[in-house]
Amino acid sequence: MSEISLLEHTFPTTTGEINLAQLNAEWLVIYFYPKDSTPGCTTQAVGFSCLKDQFDALNTTILGVSRDSVKAHQNFTEKQNLTINLISDKEEVLCKHFDVIKEKNMYGKKVMGIERSTFIFHNGKLVKEYRKVKAAGHAEQVLEDLKALQAA
Repeated sequence: MSEISLLEHTFPTTTGEINLAQLNAEWLVIYFYPKDSTPGCTTQAVGFSCLKDQFDALNTTILGVSRDSVKAHQNFTEKQNLTINLISDKEEVLCKHFDVIKEKNMYGKKVMGIERSTFIFHNGKLVKEYRKVKAAGHAEQVLEDLKALQAA
């Protein structure tokens, strides 16, 4: 998981297909979230979208990932005016690669779902990861940490 170049796989997104191994991004933020159009996931996606210009100024690409379909992602993007690209990982290739599928307790039932997680890459190498993320304020935290990483 420490190198993005190991992910030689094409994924469908809200703006077409993407191959992370061929993505020429100096800085890359990949965040995983459970489900489109749910309160926490909306908070997180809107947070990253609102800060997209600041991430762009830091030469950083942001990608959101869930198991939702491209159609669900497109509806979510339109409804919330999102400015970030969302990857559909229905086959859980990325989810398994980043080990974000965890047992969760939903209304007393045990289910397997995505644990909210974020990863920062620099030139294809993992430099920071966040697990068990709280949606509120997370995009701001990632931006601040990214600034610190770039200043180091």
